Amino acid sequence: MKTLLLPLLLLAAAPAVHASADFAACLSRLRAEAPSKQVRTDTFDRLTAGLAPDPTVLEALDRQPEFVTPIWDYLAALVDQERIDDGATALKTWAEVLDKVSAEYGVDPATVVAVWGVESNFGRNFGSRPLITSLATLSCEGRRQSYFKGEFFTTLRIVQEGHIAAERLTGSWAGAFGHTQFMPSTFMRVAVDFDGDGRRDLIDSVPDALASTANYLKRAGWRTGETWGYEIRLPAGFDEGVAGRKARRPVSDWVRLGVRRIDGSPIVPDDTSAAVLLPAGVDGPAFLVFRNFNAIYSYNAAESYALAIAHLSDRLRGGAPFVTAWPTDDPGIGRHERRELQQLLLDRGHDIGEVDGMIGSRTRAAIAEEQTRLGFEANGRAGRKILEALKAAR
Repeated sequence: MKTLLLPLLLLAAAPAVHASADFAACLSRLRAEAPSKQVRTDTFDRLTAGLAPDPTVLEALDRQPEFVTPIWDYLAALVDQERIDDGATALKTWAEVLDKVSAEYGVDPATVVAVWGVESNFGRNFGSRPLITSLATLSCEGRRQSYFKGEFFTTLRIVQEGHIAAERLTGSWAGAFGHTQFMPSTFMRVAVDFDGDGRRDLIDSVPDALASTANYLKRAGWRTGETWGYEIRLPAGFDEGVAGRKARRPVSDWVRLGVRRIDGSPIVPDDTSAAVLLPAGVDGPAFLVFRNFNAIYSYNAAESYALAIAHLSDRLRGGAPFVTAWPTDDPGIGRHERRELQQLLLDRGHDIGEVDGMIGSRTRAAIAEEQTRLGFEANGRAGRKILEALKAAR
């Protein structure tokens, strides 16, 4: 048995040794390229000394989504009462800074705070992966190496220029970091020193983060004093084919097609360019969206994301929930209710980990098991039906 064990161990170790050698060779190539990317060799050596690759970021890069989140679940989690209350507190706490940010960049406080809330839950969730490790790994292996190599060198420049210390630069697996989750290249392009300390710091300076976010939106085409859009009522027989964020036409055209505000009041016809957004088709809420919606969209190119930011900003201004119901008989639930659901699953003996309101694979598997037991469709969704059923069964 002992004579077989050593060869087996050597075979198991061989891929790891090979990967380590490949990574070292890649770092050597990156080092040679560093001066052309405005990174000093001594900076490169200091920040990559002892660096080892993190294969888990490659798993994240290649992971295919196993669960598609319906729009009503997505918005229920991002624009829940908990986030609205926290956002209202942030507006008060940072009112003076936000007023100055708004005066400087023309973006209203509620929109800036909405981005902050969605991106990092007001600074509670930055991500814990060391950026230099993640981006070095992605620069050497996997898809999109050229893109990540640019982000890697930019991260080294951020440290080299003294904005943020390397040990403070932690974030998502792909490299987004700080209160409002900028990629390094975005940081270098639009981040600002708003607190006047000579550094641009999105991690330890809330003023820098809020102002940088407003600067981003301004550069993305934000128009001061204009709305992102509003909920509308469609006429009977509305042609869904003319809708879509890119299908822009003058407001006067939409008025002629019979579009009205959600309360039934008419829209003033003019030549302003707008589009009709139908995130759940003609049977769900409909919106007339303007240029400011596109500015939000550019932050993270997903219409559901932009709608979450836009709606949260409205709620922070005192606005109401959407009037039109989502086309489902099983509405989404917010984080407080998700935690309640997770506790119910734990009480029933399911090993789902921490009660945190985050619906991961173990929570979905437990939900699916309970749905099967109850005769529901076993889709693993954390919706109101399963929550109410488990509450009733206590």
